[in-house]
Amino acid sequence: MIRVLIVDDHQIVGEGTKSMIELEEDMQAEYILNEQEALIKSDATPFDVYLLDMNMPNCSGIEIAQKILHIQTDAKIILYTGFEYVSQFNLLINSGISGIISKSASQQELLMAIRAAVNGYTLLPISLLRQLRTDDITTQQLENKTALLTQKELEILESVSKGSSNKQIADELYMSSRAVEYNLTKIFKKLKVGSRSEALTEAMRQGILKVHI
Repeated sequence: MIRVLIVDDHQIVGEGTKSMIELEEDMQAEYILNEQEALIKSDATPFDVYLLDMNMPNCSGIEIAQKILHIQTDAKIILYTGFEYVSQFNLLINSGISGIISKSASQQELLMAIRAAVNGYTLLPISLLRQLRTDDITTQQLENKTALLTQKELEILESVSKGSSNKQIADELYMSSRAVEYNLTKIFKKLKVGSRSEALTEAMRQGILKVHI
């Protein structure tokens, strides 16, 4: 029997979710309204899965999840939310939860998410996977751009952003002034610019250099 604890301050949602889960012969659900009772129950009789409302009035679902994980380190926790969560996905996963599901999900999706958590898996909506893929591509593009410049060129560009002269850069990086000039020429060519200020502006635009000009 899979035991599920539902924590949600909206009674209609909580009771409705409980009813959906208990339509399954091998699932038993209990519904409570607040964090304190959730912690007491998780300490007394650990559940197989915890379904937590992400937006509780006095304590976020993430905070409740972390408190439960402190009591039951192997707890399977799914956050249940009525809000967009893509932008917070990394934060949510890093908090130790086992999954996230929308309150608009179907009964089948909810039950699949619960079973997946019990078996050590996480179900993600296709829309989220696409967003994560887009973010990954963006990160890869930035890495590719940064790779166009050598480590030494990046160090020189960083010094330029601080207002250092060629001589100061040479002293800082233990190079000759001629070597600094040579590397600056290569940087300008790679960034397709003609001056220090243009190089900084272009590096900022491409995300290679994260400083304020």
